[in-house]
Amino acid sequence: MAENRNGNGPPANGRAAGAGNAYAIDLDTFSRRLKALYSSWSEHKSDLWGSSDVLAVATPPASEDLRYLKSSALNIWLLGYEFPETIMVFMNKIIHFLCSQKKASLLEVVKRSAKEAVGVDVVMHVKAKGDDGTTQMDAIFRAVRAQSKSDGRDNPTVGYIAREAPEGNLLETWSEKLNNSGLQVSDITNGLSDLFAVKDSGEITNLKKAAFLTASAMKNFVVPNLEKVIDEEKKVTHSSLMDDTEKAILEPARVKVKLKAENVDICYPPIFQSGGNFDLRPSASSNDECLYYDSASVIICAIGSRYNSYCSNVARTFLIDSTTTQNKAYEVLLKAHDAAIGALKPGNKVSAVYQAALSVVERDAPELVTNLTKSAGTGIGLEFRESGLSLNAKNDRILKAGMVFNVTLGFQNLNTKISKPKSQNFSLLLADTVIVTESGHDLVTSLSSKAVKDVAYSFNEDEEEEEQPKAKAESNGIEALYSKATLRSDNQEISKEELRRQHQAELARQKNEETARRLAGGGSAAGDNRGAAKASSDLIAYKNVNDLPPPRELMIQVDQKNEAILLPIYGSMVPFHVATVKTVSSQQDTNRNCYIRIIFNVPGTPFNPHDANSLKYQGSIYVKEVSFRSKDPRHISEVVQLIKTLRRHVAARESERAERATLVTQEKLVLAGNKFKPIRLPDLWIRPSFGGRARKLSGTLEAHTNGFRYSTSRQDERVDIMYGNIKHAFFQPAEKEMITLLHFHLHNHIMVGNKKTKDVQFYVEVMDVVQTLGGGKRSAYDPDEIEEEQRERDRKNKINMDFQNFVNRVNDLWGQPQFRGLDLEFDQPLRELGFYGVPNKASAFIVPSSSCLVELVETPFVVVTLSEIEIVNLERVGLGQKNFDMTIVFKDFKRDVLRIDSIPSSSLDGIKEWLDTTDLKYYESRLNLNWRPILKTITDDPQRFIEDGGWEFLNMEVSDSDSENSQDSDQGYEPSDAEPESVSEDDDSDSASLVDSEDEDEEDDSEEESEEEKGKTWEELEREASNADREKGDDSDSEEERRRRKTKAYGKSRAGPSSSAPKRAKMR
Repeated sequence: MAENRNGNGPPANGRAAGAGNAYAIDLDTFSRRLKALYSSWSEHKSDLWGSSDVLAVATPPASEDLRYLKSSALNIWLLGYEFPETIMVFMNKIIHFLCSQKKASLLEVVKRSAKEAVGVDVVMHVKAKGDDGTTQMDAIFRAVRAQSKSDGRDNPTVGYIAREAPEGNLLETWSEKLNNSGLQVSDITNGLSDLFAVKDSGEITNLKKAAFLTASAMKNFVVPNLEKVIDEEKKVTHSSLMDDTEKAILEPARVKVKLKAENVDICYPPIFQSGGNFDLRPSASSNDECLYYDSASVIICAIGSRYNSYCSNVARTFLIDSTTTQNKAYEVLLKAHDAAIGALKPGNKVSAVYQAALSVVERDAPELVTNLTKSAGTGIGLEFRESGLSLNAKNDRILKAGMVFNVTLGFQNLNTKISKPKSQNFSLLLADTVIVTESGHDLVTSLSSKAVKDVAYSFNEDEEEEEQPKAKAESNGIEALYSKATLRSDNQEISKEELRRQHQAELARQKNEETARRLAGGGSAAGDNRGAAKASSDLIAYKNVNDLPPPRELMIQVDQKNEAILLPIYGSMVPFHVATVKTVSSQQDTNRNCYIRIIFNVPGTPFNPHDANSLKYQGSIYVKEVSFRSKDPRHISEVVQLIKTLRRHVAARESERAERATLVTQEKLVLAGNKFKPIRLPDLWIRPSFGGRARKLSGTLEAHTNGFRYSTSRQDERVDIMYGNIKHAFFQPAEKEMITLLHFHLHNHIMVGNKKTKDVQFYVEVMDVVQTLGGGKRSAYDPDEIEEEQRERDRKNKINMDFQNFVNRVNDLWGQPQFRGLDLEFDQPLRELGFYGVPNKASAFIVPSSSCLVELVETPFVVVTLSEIEIVNLERVGLGQKNFDMTIVFKDFKRDVLRIDSIPSSSLDGIKEWLDTTDLKYYESRLNLNWRPILKTITDDPQRFIEDGGWEFLNMEVSDSDSENSQDSDQGYEPSDAEPESVSEDDDSDSASLVDSEDEDEEDDSEEESEEEKGKTWEELEREASNADREKGDDSDSEEERRRRKTKAYGKSRAGPSSSAPKRAKMR
């Protein structure tokens, strides 16, 4: 990236050092690092510091060019800033500074700290403006010789940085004097490299911030920019991409990073390479050729940024419609790169890092060993390439915690063996910034993904079809120079429908094989869905007789505290727990007597859940119902109301308790500490809402260490959602909807208030519902109306932006290594693929996302995971219908199918295209199918299902060809004039669809169940008495009975089939 691009330049903010009081030296850091300098010099004088008695470091003048100098690095490391045109001479007892007056005034503060830290004096030699500093240099050399004599040495050794050529009048004079002084000189580069190698906590913080900026620039700017260029087929040069990326890095807010721009700089001009010309050396540059993104092309991007002069680096390779060779090479490189990073552990040799990468390549692709780069990277910090820390096979230095490396690995000069000149040769490169820690390593640029799924793009879906005509042209010796438009139109390309049919045929074969393998594994039959009833013995009103309230009068009492009803029976108050009550009702007769009737839950009642007590006390006698008469109607009414309210409260509580008993235990939420503030999104509403009749309050959603917490100002209104329990996360901005929302679909149910749910949603209404009084139409040019619309647009945009910022920050959090296994990322539904349908009772706009099919506005929500879908059946297709239905069959055959009804036929082609591109097998049928018996047949005899062709019984083309040979094939849906008029309305076996008959059967069952559960009401008892009277000869019907019969007859005549019109099949 830039070995010779010399880079520390002026201070990070660009101003000259020593300008007034603009800078303040951190004296604590200065003292600590000065101690480290003298300690290293003392301990490793001979092996690292060239046996130097004096260290002389001369910093050249400031430059606009990017450059990395040891002298500048020492300035920044020790003093916090670069001091251009300054000479520092370190001796055993004195430190000499030769500089201008402004710099000297800034350096005055270090005198006391230097004395306290290492016991040395600081002497300032101020050079006047225009002076060459000869006088001050002579004074320094005299001091050097004087110290040498006092130490008993005649000719001291002066250490200097040998690789840095003198620049400017001051340094050239100093170099000349040093060479002519007769003193011995030696190189101290190794000593300074060792000094900078292990970073302290402050340096690590700067490096992490730089790495976060670099990875964010790659993820939030470079990748979206490349995708847009390729998708829109723009012609953009590498150099223009470089310029745009550099500007984005220098303005951190553009890449969603909150760092001060004055502390930020680039490490080197961003590098973009494509079109077969690749250079993996650090000195590479972006040329003026256009970005090449045709099929089988490779794009290499490398960017580096600095924060407070500390460097970081990341490089990624993007594959466009890659070949098998390219895919294999990248997968091997990815494994080798991860192996190299994994070897960065304290105590290992530096050479072990490169050896780990080399071993992977030798094992998985030995033919690529010669193409592997000879180094796996270098140390990184104040310098982009720290000398002495090269990750090659010969470096035997020991890794220590605090070292930081730019792990860079690549394959160069590979060949794809295809005809396109610019795609024949390619190279691959990966680079990340990694910190060696006490326990291993920390990959600080992990925010930018290098996984195959995130760097491999397939933009040209017709590539396979295009290759065939190209091959023919080449075989005839004619150079094929087709454009994409030419290939699509002039080469007899197969129609979209035909391509889709071929792909669906292949999917059918794969689906049948997959289903056969899955069914071969077997599975338990569906169990009884009816949950076991809670034993009434678990509900205890009073533990003993002494707990009963003292008797007052022999009248019905309701003990709300103990949830009991006390009934006077034979002179005693007998308690009954309210949960044993099935129904309670009251009635008043003509004599102003009031009756209260209480029916209890007893064993043996049809449609009643089994009670454990019926088995425990088989010989017992149960009270089924009791009735009481009273002269006080107000008391009776009050008692009935109290019993109903108490029964409802207890039933709700027991239902919630039963729901909670089935919940999977979640981990506890770990709240964010002082180091990590939670990511907050305020003023949100939640669905499902909390229970209770109190006024609804908005709350705040916070992202903590391992989960989200939503809470309102009420203590009991709080919901925790663990990251590990999130199956899918969605962000849907308000476009044509009234709300912007975040939606979480969970693996396991949680409780929201007293509701058990797998879907939790947080939303904000972007527009207020306004009703115009007066009803008159307002002018489109009304300034008030225009201003109101503008305010609504601004409010919607602000809310969408707030949600987007929250989502981006949470995605960054989920990108950290500890959450990588959860594979979490907010998914955004694709509105352009959406369609209207009826998944429940109301029409809704259903939208696909990358992994799901969702409807998140209307309740109940719809979230279908695409990977759980077995097949999709499109029903009522092909009969000139305006609508059709979609049935989704899941891989779990015990799960009910999902029906989406009344989808407009105009959406049919778009839905087919979407299903095909997501590799979902779909079928079409003209009628609705009854899926429960179909799935039961499959699970009962899977072998026969496979032998009969699997899902091909749904293939409408096959079914049509079979039906031509069948005499009765069309009787199910064509009208017939020969139908008898006497066909009963209840007989749906021949005329209605299977779905309708099933639904009606269920309705009948539910009616019978509800009738039985209610018991006999007063009206039913009166009806029985009236029937008994008629049997005795009283034929005079009441007016009400005659009216009821008349209404029923009229209803039948309206609903029944007409004799003049044939009866048609019912279709959903």
